[in-house]
Amino acid sequence: MKITEHLKKSNGKTLFSFEIIPPQKGTSIQELYDNIDPLMEFNPPFIDVTTSREEYVYIDRDGLLDRKITRMRPGTVGICAAIKHKYEVDTVPHVLCGGFTKEETEYLLVDCHYLGIENVMALRGDAMSHQKYFEPTKGGNEFASDLVVQIKNLNKGKYLHEVIEATNKSDFCIGVAGYPEKHIEAPSLESDLKRLKQKVELGADYVVTQMFFENKKYFEFVKKAREFGIDVPIIPGIKPIAVKRHLQLLPQVFKIDLPEDLIAEVEKCKNNKEVRQLGVEWCIEQSKELLAAGVPVLHYYSMGKSDNIKAIASQVF
Repeated sequence: MKITEHLKKSNGKTLFSFEIIPPQKGTSIQELYDNIDPLMEFNPPFIDVTTSREEYVYIDRDGLLDRKITRMRPGTVGICAAIKHKYEVDTVPHVLCGGFTKEETEYLLVDCHYLGIENVMALRGDAMSHQKYFEPTKGGNEFASDLVVQIKNLNKGKYLHEVIEATNKSDFCIGVAGYPEKHIEAPSLESDLKRLKQKVELGADYVVTQMFFENKKYFEFVKKAREFGIDVPIIPGIKPIAVKRHLQLLPQVFKIDLPEDLIAEVEKCKNNKEVRQLGVEWCIEQSKELLAAGVPVLHYYSMGKSDNIKAIASQVF
């Protein structure tokens, strides 16, 4: 079922969902199941599965370093299919511009269609670790908006090199990202909203936001988005802070601000166990306020660990 259909079926009730990352190569999928199992009692209608782009690794060959390119966490589509089969829940694979040619993207989408996966998250992706700025893959899409166009074209039977009179066309529901504190490369929030509106006009069906730690930023973002004419569902993405290092890591990686009172409380914590508990409590209060406001979904960035998400959901749902 499409995400938009799940939202209509909910009749205004806030749904619960979460996002996971694929295990590293050579790691059993069982650990992933062990972290999904405790969250199934909250009846998630869908689960997002991230996609990691390629990175360079250096292999020592007789004293000489050989640079190779690899993906440390492949298997997004396979994991989506496995979760869909095991739990009978819809899955949303993340589809990236970075690291994929348009042909590879088309093959991935065809695989999703064959597997009965009806939803995809269209993202540009990040720059590689050695790049200062994002550089599109040769033969790949440059922007998430280009990716949205490719997916919509496939839904119409327009493949890269031909139009096919398909008797069983794909009909993907397309999600895109929104940034309450603007994308790092956007010169202003207004220009970022123009890009978001373009993605919606090209065919995006819903938006999931970047994490935020002050609900006011989400509410203001939604208000401005509506003023821009963006009328699709805007799902808040939230993440509980878990370790003291997040004070530096989250603003650095995601270019977000942390509230001063949250920073002060984290700095008082004696260890990461206390930080994790504080993160749970903060996220519970965030979730309750968002729930009271009638958001369509509370979408949690679990990163594969479920104990804190379960503690939060137990107090909210």
